[in-house]
Amino acid sequence: MRTGSGRGVARRRAAEHTVISTGTARRPAETAVGGHWLVRGKDGRLTAYGRAADGLLRWTEVRPGGPDWTGPEFFPVAGLTHLSVAQGADTYVHFVGRREVGKGDGPPAVDIVHAIQYQTGRPVTEWRSLGNPHKDRDKAARFGAPVAAVSASGRVHVFARNAGRGLMLRREEPTGKWEPWVDLKGSRVQDGLAVVGHASGRIEVLAGGEQDAMWWRQAEADGEFRQEPNLPLRVTPGTASALETAPDRTTYYWADPDSGQLVAHRPGGWVIPLGGASNGEPVTVLRAALDGYDCTVLAHRDPDGQVMLAACGTENEQGGLWWSPTGERSVAAPALALDAHGRVVLAAIAPDGSLRIARQTGAPGLALAPSIRA
Repeated sequence: MRTGSGRGVARRRAAEHTVISTGTARRPAETAVGGHWLVRGKDGRLTAYGRAADGLLRWTEVRPGGPDWTGPEFFPVAGLTHLSVAQGADTYVHFVGRREVGKGDGPPAVDIVHAIQYQTGRPVTEWRSLGNPHKDRDKAARFGAPVAAVSASGRVHVFARNAGRGLMLRREEPTGKWEPWVDLKGSRVQDGLAVVGHASGRIEVLAGGEQDAMWWRQAEADGEFRQEPNLPLRVTPGTASALETAPDRTTYYWADPDSGQLVAHRPGGWVIPLGGASNGEPVTVLRAALDGYDCTVLAHRDPDGQVMLAACGTENEQGGLWWSPTGERSVAAPALALDAHGRVVLAAIAPDGSLRIARQTGAPGLALAPSIRA
């Protein structure tokens, strides 16, 4: 854990007052959380996260590289309608959620909440409210689902659609306190934002609209966001994802609303068809070295819930890729990560609510061993 900064001191104090509440019974997951829900900690162990009706579920590798897991541990969180996860370079895992609390006959009270897991297998801190930029209850109830990104300096950035369908941002100050909500503008923004934190510390975010896609980015790490010219492209709501595929360059992936097929796009370039049939969820993407080459691994659920897998040279989607069925069925978008030995790991939430893990073998290319139940 960092020392010497205001944020580090504030977080250590928060960790000292962590609220822990875990159940002992194995609970089935109803779905996965949003974002990259399979993460690797500083100690090399992987952690996976899922959702139950009333809280967060967590599975943890027993040792780096597996194969054994513990969990799921249960952390109750009442009233969440959406939950997403993001991890920074310091390996801290941040959770941002949209919470609804009933208020009589009127609209529910809605706010955004945030919690942190500092180390693999350690407790999750108490959930702190980041509020809602709308004071009017009707507008506040229409506030969208949040996503988060963490800059290289560890500052958390939370984005969400507002009631007027513009884009809002709230982020940490260097001291660890939170700046006020800022309106980044935009028009007819849809939920399902795609956000990426570059190794340089710069952050980009893509939002689909009714006709065009909107795109914001920072000119420098921890700087202000500027809106770039709209991209004359339509994005199926909820299907966008993002990956840094070269220094400070992002490839976005989404489903075409007319054909239903998946596509890739780098701003300033062409739309590249990827084939595959979307079921309305984000494409899961990961950079990995395969046979000594820099490759992008992609996974998604087809309309029948089967997990499909493909790989291509990074930024060479136009060279073609082929989707292969993994034999796994999932109730949510799958997750990808590299384990402590650099092997690709695929995670899925099975229809029975269990976590299934498939790990890359030593065979050439991208071959996965049969999955195990974590």
